[in-house]
Amino acid sequence: MKHHHLRLLPLLLLPLAVGCGEESIEPFGPVPTAEQLAWQRMEINMFCHFGPNTFSGAEWGTGREDAETFRPRALDCAQWVYVAQQAGMGGIILTAKHHDGFCLWPSAFSTHTVADSLDVLRALRNAVDAHNNAGGTPALQMGVYISPWDRNHPTYGTDSYNDVFVNTLQEVHSKYGPMFEQWFDGACGEGPNGKQQRYDWPRFMQTMHELNPGCVIFSDIGPGCRWVGNEEGRAGETCWSTLCTEGATPSENKPLYKELVTGHSLSALRSPLSTLSWVPAEADVSIRPGWFWHPQEHPKTVDELMEIYFNSVGRNGLLLLNVPPDTNGRICPEDSAVLVAFRAERDRIFSKDLAQGAKIEALCEYGDGMKDKTDRRHPASNLTDTAYHSYWTIRGKDTSHIILVVQLPEVQEVDMVMLQEYIPLGQRVSKFSISYAEPDVNGGGIIAEGTTIGYKRIVRFPFPIRTNCLRIHIHALAPPILNRIAIYNSKAQ
Repeated sequence: MKHHHLRLLPLLLLPLAVGCGEESIEPFGPVPTAEQLAWQRMEINMFCHFGPNTFSGAEWGTGREDAETFRPRALDCAQWVYVAQQAGMGGIILTAKHHDGFCLWPSAFSTHTVADSLDVLRALRNAVDAHNNAGGTPALQMGVYISPWDRNHPTYGTDSYNDVFVNTLQEVHSKYGPMFEQWFDGACGEGPNGKQQRYDWPRFMQTMHELNPGCVIFSDIGPGCRWVGNEEGRAGETCWSTLCTEGATPSENKPLYKELVTGHSLSALRSPLSTLSWVPAEADVSIRPGWFWHPQEHPKTVDELMEIYFNSVGRNGLLLLNVPPDTNGRICPEDSAVLVAFRAERDRIFSKDLAQGAKIEALCEYGDGMKDKTDRRHPASNLTDTAYHSYWTIRGKDTSHIILVVQLPEVQEVDMVMLQEYIPLGQRVSKFSISYAEPDVNGGGIIAEGTTIGYKRIVRFPFPIRTNCLRIHIHALAPPILNRIAIYNSKAQ
């Protein structure tokens, strides 16, 4: 399948042009496209499961629903946009067609659709555009979920259904685009005794590339981003943004769930780097027990959402948080209140970076001593600025025994460190540890350890410490390149 990626989607494996002035640092392995990097930096997006199940109480529809079942009383996509903006989200992905085959737009290729007057895709497109044209911050992107499994369409299970599905993709992306992400889910849930559809995945991918070559495509193997292997919003303690997809499709020969959680690294594969593709993890989870709105269910608490955030965005993933509209066609007040409080808690925790003003020294261990091997064009001071495209790296090819010494301006209570690799040049770090010195006493030592960093790694300590010096030990597959170190006290008010 990787060869299909190269043939059908050539932009996905091209390195980014890195603004490094007169010099050039070679990337290590696969790197993100500009669209994948922008996608990763969104960090949190909103999923909206909406359809006949919202009104029937089901989670999986049968495909035999009466279209009149779907009758939102006061559809207000502008309110969805407002809630997403207030929650600090970067995009909204709508389930335009779930497994029941019901289309939330008046499709010319199905009879199981909304009426023109209830075109939800058009309402959301208009609401997103109005927000952006008015200078709304943040600017929001729109994505779409179109299930290839269709429990209603009479051609499903035959070759002609592939024509129907291609026409559906063309219809949605040409009339309602541009979309920043296309979700492919539920390849076939019919089971061994149900209809079996042989999906023409190369054709689907080619169609998407022709319609919107910059669209990030989600499936178990990407090529734009991958499922994280669970629906708990949890990436692995080890989470590589690289994945071996050779010989796989979203339906067949795909990686095991545990491989989707962790991704693949060069060292784990023991095979040529060329077998890997950049396919970062997207961690999907619902704010409620179900994916569709049900009146008897209630949203997760702010503390539960923060735990999900640390285990997704804080482990090199993107969090896709499902917030289902209710039977009115609005995000209910209970959910929106939790989302606003979730945003406020993130702002509180990350508002004060204690590393600002710190002195950082980068050392490499050599036999009888330590030497500063920093590349002077990319000094350690770049680690505490907020410019994304400035970074620190070392001279030479050393990949182990590298220590970043962070000297704080004064003794501080800290319980959290954020590390970021500069992923436009690849993901390199395979192991790290954080140690500290406790002032005036014989205390300190290693406080946390981990494996991958990637776009962002948030390391929480088992208990708060008081220190003015942290030491970050790094082992990498290639000379490490980091663009941020931040230190926090999550208990500070």
